[in-house]
Amino acid sequence: MTQSSSTELTIFYDGGCPLCVSEMRQLARRDRAHRIDLQDIHAAGFAQRFPAIDPERADRILHGQLANGAMIYALDVTYEAWALVGKRHWVAILHWPVVRPVAHWVYLFFARHRGRIAKIVTGSERCEICDIQRGDR
Repeated sequence: MTQSSSTELTIFYDGGCPLCVSEMRQLARRDRAHRIDLQDIHAAGFAQRFPAIDPERADRILHGQLANGAMIYALDVTYEAWALVGKRHWVAILHWPVVRPVAHWVYLFFARHRGRIAKIVTGSERCEICDIQRGDR
């Protein structure tokens, strides 16, 4: 995978999930230093651009890739992303030893049922076109 020199994290997210897209939009707005590259796993040409990422697996659990090529998953991606945009204090609890296993279990529940949760929260289980605007990118 090729990342720009300033990209420190690439996030592979579900671009059809209204809740996922909402979080990516928030990250994009706060990412003024362009440290995060957001990649929709359902975008045309995704498999050709990122052959090492299994879109089905990435649809079950959030995937991220650090600038050094290391893969991170689930809440570790969330923690790293928010830390990169200066909001580490928002997610610091996710790394607390007592909270981490419970938070991971909650994340896995959310990931498995995010369509139903999105329907309750947003009124839509999937979005047809959820575009993320990156400002001056």
